[in-house]
Amino acid sequence: MTAVLETVVPDTSGTASWWSRLAFLRERGMGASILVAALSSAFGVVLISATGYIGALLKADPYIGDSDMLTLVVGVLSVLLVGVAVYVAGVVTANTFSTIVAGRTRRIALMRLIGASARSQRDEVAGQGLVVGIVGAAVGLVAGLALAAGGVALGDRLIGSEADYAVAQATLLIPAAIVALTTWLAAWAGSRRVLAVTPLQALGGSVARAHEPATRRPARSTAAIVLFVIGAVLLGLGIAVGLAGPLGVVIAFFGGLFSFTGLVLGAAMIMPPVLRVVGRWFGSDATARLAAENALRYPERSSRMAIGVVMGVTLVTMFAVATESAKAVLTANSGGTLDAEFAAILDTFSYVMMGLVAVSAVIAGVGLVNLLTIGVVQRRAELGLLRALGLSGRQVRVMVLLESAHITIAALALGLLLGIGYGWAAAQSLLGAVPTVPGGPAGSLVMPSVPWLPVALVVLATAVLTLIAAVTPTRLATRVAPVEALAAD
Repeated sequence: MTAVLETVVPDTSGTASWWSRLAFLRERGMGASILVAALSSAFGVVLISATGYIGALLKADPYIGDSDMLTLVVGVLSVLLVGVAVYVAGVVTANTFSTIVAGRTRRIALMRLIGASARSQRDEVAGQGLVVGIVGAAVGLVAGLALAAGGVALGDRLIGSEADYAVAQATLLIPAAIVALTTWLAAWAGSRRVLAVTPLQALGGSVARAHEPATRRPARSTAAIVLFVIGAVLLGLGIAVGLAGPLGVVIAFFGGLFSFTGLVLGAAMIMPPVLRVVGRWFGSDATARLAAENALRYPERSSRMAIGVVMGVTLVTMFAVATESAKAVLTANSGGTLDAEFAAILDTFSYVMMGLVAVSAVIAGVGLVNLLTIGVVQRRAELGLLRALGLSGRQVRVMVLLESAHITIAALALGLLLGIGYGWAAAQSLLGAVPTVPGGPAGSLVMPSVPWLPVALVVLATAVLTLIAAVTPTRLATRVAPVEALAAD
């Protein structure tokens, strides 16, 4: 107990250096959180620079230099994409800090036992989130500036443009500041578990909450259901309005935002049934059953791992399905034919968009690897007990791999379903009333069109993510001897 108290009682001698105060950055999960913030910041810097460079090219063109419409469209698109990346990063960061706090339960309880308040502990976690956000945003800003400068130089050489564009601009600080603020807010949201830690928990271990207490959160569950229902109604209304005019896409956008936020809030209710179905596909041997039960025993932890992947799969699938469904809608509105050149333009736009939103998918993948690794570290005693009971190192590795497969397959299935629905709703609400030819038919309602090649690529990428996500955790799971793991708690 004395040794533990020495690690949690703050140094009041005034000799603590800045390096010792930043020692938490060495904790498992902090490095990946910095990487998530850096990716988001760099993505924002590159997009804003690309938008400004395109605008400079357009203004330098003698034919379209007087038109600002295309520049405005590209600018709005870049803002939306940065918003999506920041949204995904915020969810991933909040989930990471939730998992980190779950592993600090005993330490927080000891602090409560010696007089610290829950709010002071939560302020500490939020402050750590702010430091992580600032460091990640700064790294991303520098990396983004380097990439933007290289891209502009390459563009000038390939295009031979004489557009006057300076890469280093004050506006590039905006995405970095947003990322730092979002990371701080995400850490604050992810640390809400601190408020529920009691001093008595200092006598126990630091474990994640099981299914029963995790689902007894009526306020959050009610909010999730209300948001999802409102979003579903708005999606339906947007599709209906889209049959009369293109403004239906605005309604559908908010419908998608509300419904998906409801899914994020209610993930601990939605994911267990999906995980249960997936678990039946892996057989009934001891290793497969252990993996399935581990995924179901702590639904909050599994849901935090899965929801980021769900977002990544949904975004990529949504743009692919939206393009195919848009072609189907326009074909119906044209009386059965669609110009091949226009279809090629739509395909090119779709590939560009899928490439851009892939950054959000990468952020989600980093979050899955991070959370799975933290989960294995926090379960060292449990894994040591399994080794002591007779499981071989190979069986433990297979179990962790199957846990990763459970989560990614469940996330893939849910993400594909959501992506198909959102993509179809976007195309239908935007183009349902747009005639392809003057005086042609409009108001067509078509079935969703699914492009199988992008979907197959998403499935393949998810399979690769499963293997990558399991590499570090499986190595950690078998590195420690059973006796040492049992004594670590």
